[in-house]
Amino acid sequence: MEHLERCAWFLRGTLVRAAVRRYLPWALVASMVAGSLLKELSPLPESFLSNKRNVLNVYFVKLAWAWTFCLLLPFIALTNYHLTGKAGVVLRRLSTLLVGTAIWYVCTALFSNIEHYTGSCYQSPALEGVREEHRSKQQCHKEGGFRQGSDFCALMILEEMAVLHEVKTDRSHCLHMAITTLVVALGFLTFIWVWMFLCTAVYFHDLSQKVFGTLFGLLGWYGTYGFWYLKSFSPGLPPQSSSLNLKQDSYKK
Repeated sequence: MEHLERCAWFLRGTLVRAAVRRYLPWALVASMVAGSLLKELSPLPESFLSNKRNVLNVYFVKLAWAWTFCLLLPFIALTNYHLTGKAGVVLRRLSTLLVGTAIWYVCTALFSNIEHYTGSCYQSPALEGVREEHRSKQQCHKEGGFRQGSDFCALMILEEMAVLHEVKTDRSHCLHMAITTLVVALGFLTFIWVWMFLCTAVYFHDLSQKVFGTLFGLLGWYGTYGFWYLKSFSPGLPPQSSSLNLKQDSYKK
């Protein structure tokens, strides 16, 4: 339990900062550009991370939204009910997961179509073995293609974890243990999403596909947390009584 507490303390101090939420989108864009240039100008040799069958790709990236949804569901419910005590507020905030699901589905469908019409199916991330054209990218993925889409998940987790500024629980209470465990799980999940985003930039897809993929993720994040959720007719932002105005101002800037 002590190690879990220390881990949660570190993650809260690292990921809950407003500066992290403010600058991570720019960092993702910069890493996408830098990784793409590296991939085009000096491709890295194949490694564990470039193998589509590596553990992170098979069990996390391909199920990115499922992991994000399943961990954010109890986290949002517990923290929002703890702060407000209102079931209606909790249900309203949980609707962000429905919005996220719609965004994920639409963006994934759009990216798949763009990839279908603009890209080739590569056998290796070094682009040395372009495969014979497939009739669809679905066939390509089944035979060893790759896909991306973790930036939106990482940004959404950070937005929801901002509620931790307001959450104060008794360490002897079971709620404290539950929230601490979820903080650690979500924190590590965020690091995985960012790391796999970097791997995608370096190893997979061509530049146009990565530009569109990153753009979809950032627009989905900013369109909700940076615009729509600031309005009254929306799922709303996480409860942050003392810092909500600062958050709104930071987006406006």
